[in-house]
Amino acid sequence: MSEQTLSIRLERVAAHVPLGARLADIGSDHGYLPVALVRRGAIEMAVAGELALKPLRSAERNVHENGLEQWITVRLADGLEAIQSTDGITAISICGMGGETIRDILESGKSHLNGQERLILQPNRGEQPLRQWLMENGYRILCEEVLRENRFDYEIIIAERAEPATYSAEELYFGPLLMRERSPAFLAKWRRMLHQKQRTLANLAHALQNIPERRIQETHQQIRWIDELLR
Repeated sequence: MSEQTLSIRLERVAAHVPLGARLADIGSDHGYLPVALVRRGAIEMAVAGELALKPLRSAERNVHENGLEQWITVRLADGLEAIQSTDGITAISICGMGGETIRDILESGKSHLNGQERLILQPNRGEQPLRQWLMENGYRILCEEVLRENRFDYEIIIAERAEPATYSAEELYFGPLLMRERSPAFLAKWRRMLHQKQRTLANLAHALQNIPERRIQETHQQIRWIDELLR
């Protein structure tokens, strides 16, 4: 992957960024996403936010080598603190982190959200607590997709502030739109997850230390949900 050629995962993320957006890419790493989108003329400008110094320098180098300093600002900042009120941000992408981490970034950075932005989120696991946060904070899930790359399953969640949405426990776990669409990639992911959960339950049963009953019951429930989903 380079600043010109994105991974399959980031290409799908890029497809959900509105044309002409003013993008804040949080945890931008090498800045591949904003650089590619600006080079394609797909967005007006971008802020690449990064907490760690090494990837920040890499993003700065990629922006400079492509001559895009006029359109992309790279900032050392914690989460949404990379966004300034004068940026006029209309879309925020947060990719490649755990769902709980993305949730925490959104929660701690609430003051930097004006409610008009599109959220383009790509969690690595932990989708359930992220969807819970979106529901509790007035965001409706507009689109979801599952993809598989390098033997890993990834989900992309697109949300905007809209009329309140209430999701069931199963919808928060699987994704309300993904459950409805039942794409081949989605079903394949949950077939793999069913085997994984069954192995986990077997390991818990043979564990030497005391396992909290709550964890065992949660695993049983998840297996029931997945089994029902795949019928």
